[in-house]
Amino acid sequence: MADLTLNGIRVEDTFAEAFDMAGTALVLTAETPDWAMIAATTMTGFATSVIGCGAEAGIDAVLAPEETPDGRPGVRVLLFGFDAGGLKAQLLKRVGQCVLTSPGSAAYAGIAWDDPHRGKAITLGGAIRMFGDGFAVAKRIGGRRFWRTPVMDGEFLCEHSVPTIEGAVGGGNLLFLGRAFADTLTVAEIAVAAARAVPDVILPFPGGIVRSGSKVGARTKGMMASTNDAYCPTLKGRAGSALPPEVNVVLEIVIDGLSAAAISRSMRAALHAATAAGGDLGLVAVTAGNYGGNLGRHHFHLRDLVDGAAA
Repeated sequence: MADLTLNGIRVEDTFAEAFDMAGTALVLTAETPDWAMIAATTMTGFATSVIGCGAEAGIDAVLAPEETPDGRPGVRVLLFGFDAGGLKAQLLKRVGQCVLTSPGSAAYAGIAWDDPHRGKAITLGGAIRMFGDGFAVAKRIGGRRFWRTPVMDGEFLCEHSVPTIEGAVGGGNLLFLGRAFADTLTVAEIAVAAARAVPDVILPFPGGIVRSGSKVGARTKGMMASTNDAYCPTLKGRAGSALPPEVNVVLEIVIDGLSAAAISRSMRAALHAATAAGGDLGLVAVTAGNYGGNLGRHHFHLRDLVDGAAA
């Protein structure tokens, strides 16, 4: 099939292949917006790829006091894992080590208990209360159960359990092929800003961008994944390279979402924003990563995103 064009930029007629994941959301609050953000950024650190980090996590939204359960400044974070068991292990570690320890913090479920897509619940405060050495007390408010664990600045309030979401997806992606590093980085940053403006998604890599795109498998025995050599500019000219001569840098964005629809909206926003700016920044083309459709059941076709159709 012939490639597409959007805002004068070539868009390969291909698809991004994404995978089912276990996902959840938390609302973290504190006395000030800065401290809410500190708890959120600490908790979501080292969470770029579930393969090496155990979870993929990031900040979904900054919340005003009127948007949080306790009327304080807050941040909504999303976390994704291979399955509910792995997600629970990461959630307990990250809340226990990074939110419990953060001055003035509290943690609440970030998915509504009446959400029609709500999945099984993960015990959170009900486990972290053990740190209270028997002094933690439970409290019910509006049908929800919370634990008040004594700490040195007062108490850590944490919801007993938090719901997972059915239909969470990881791995939506776009690759930006450019002429110069600085300009292509600017294009990717513009795409990240547009993608993050869509609710219920995160971009877990540094600044939302990954330069070390990977393929499944490797020539080295035992490696689950290795560098995506087809898109490495220093390997242009070798058999299997997918890069034309004028491309000298490739940057990728990866998007996880609480639904396939959220990823589709986020990818579309990123694609349109990047191509709108890319003409002045040496953007050569946009493509997406997939594995022939054999590994992930969610396929986000760039043709649909160019046309504006929902995935």
